[in-house]
Amino acid sequence: MAKTFDTISRFATTRALAATLAVAAVCGPMAAGPAAAQAGAQQIADHFAGIPSMHGDFVQFDPNGRQTEGKFYIEKPGKVRFDYTQQPLRVIADGSTVAINNKKLNTWDTYPLSKTPLKLLLDRRIDLSQANIQSVKEEPDLTTIVMGDSSIFGNSRITLMFDPKSYELKQWTIRDQQGKDTTVMIYNVKHGGDIAESTFKIPYTAIAQGQTGN
Repeated sequence: MAKTFDTISRFATTRALAATLAVAAVCGPMAAGPAAAQAGAQQIADHFAGIPSMHGDFVQFDPNGRQTEGKFYIEKPGKVRFDYTQQPLRVIADGSTVAINNKKLNTWDTYPLSKTPLKLLLDRRIDLSQANIQSVKEEPDLTTIVMGDSSIFGNSRITLMFDPKSYELKQWTIRDQQGKDTTVMIYNVKHGGDIAESTFKIPYTAIAQGQTGN
């Protein structure tokens, strides 16, 4: 995908949450740039906000450097799905809950979306004036926005990386409470279009009955 995101990180290490998010970590302090840089970064953020849905392929690197891949689907606000091609795993967020399903082990783990930095990726809009923006860094080939809120997520944070020319989201990183990073790089991305509502459906009844909901 109630426990905190610290609990979620435990599943990342065991690859039950290697199912979810990620990005190449941004190390070291990054001071927000001057007003012009902030304005440029806000343009990128606004462009991303104007994309209600997207889907494509992803490659994920867990904290141990292990690589997995699959298909992803995003619909804002609050919905995402990761289907893994090399593991019996899937991650679904339906707007309020993140659910991680291991089909081989017949297990589901659920967490409040509001308690994970994934929520910041899936919000309708990224407002750089808000307190949850920790830093913005502009480089010729990459604009990096680091977001988090210690009052909600503790030390966990999400780092979004955009192409400064096309404004396209290229990858994101989730850093957990232990400082471990999971990275997702996306490609073959298509914007817009209707994504079936069933894509983001969490089978709560099946979960309650101890089923995988396949």
